Amino acid sequence: MRGCRISIGAAVTATAGRRRSASGRARTARLGFTLIETALATIIVGVGVLAIVAAQQAFHKQNAWSTHAAIATYLGNEIREMTLNLPRHDPVTGSAIWGPEEGEATLGLVAFDDLDDFDNAYFTSLATPPDEPNGPVNARREIIPNMQGWAQLVQVDKVKPNDIRTLAASGEPYLIRMTVIVTYKGPYDDEPVEMTRVSWIAPD
Repeated sequence: MRGCRISIGAAVTATAGRRRSASGRARTARLGFTLIETALATIIVGVGVLAIVAAQQAFHKQNAWSTHAAIATYLGNEIREMTLNLPRHDPVTGSAIWGPEEGEATLGLVAFDDLDDFDNAYFTSLATPPDEPNGPVNARREIIPNMQGWAQLVQVDKVKPNDIRTLAASGEPYLIRMTVIVTYKGPYDDEPVEMTRVSWIAPD
């Protein structure tokens, strides 16, 4: 009986040892990653990185657009401030001549002394040749430096007093509507892109 008890005890001890050994091997095996787990982790990280890159690109585009829009508004308001106190027509010739009077066209912006002189005036850094730009300009009629690609196009229209969206016919009473169209031509643009336009009704 004593020998039987020893044999049973040894068998129980051996079985428990094998169980502990198998459990240890299982724990050791679970410490690593399988190929599928590694591939899934790589995919998840890659998708996350791509999402961050796409978000950064969108942010930079929006930031560039908002910066250009702010610059364009500034350039439009510079023309408005420049012309704010000018009469509608030339003090000498009146409304007989629309646009720059004789001699003013050759002198350019410096000689513009009434609002109709500015009709179709184009102030741009995209001049030909490129070393002779005439704009864009500020309210003091000075060329603003380091504004490559920017331009200001001024339109002057006669509009009906009761509907400033409609052009006045010849002989009708009218108000003067000033519009500045600001464009920008980037390094990779084929044509200038309109960034903003600023319109206002000139005081009588």
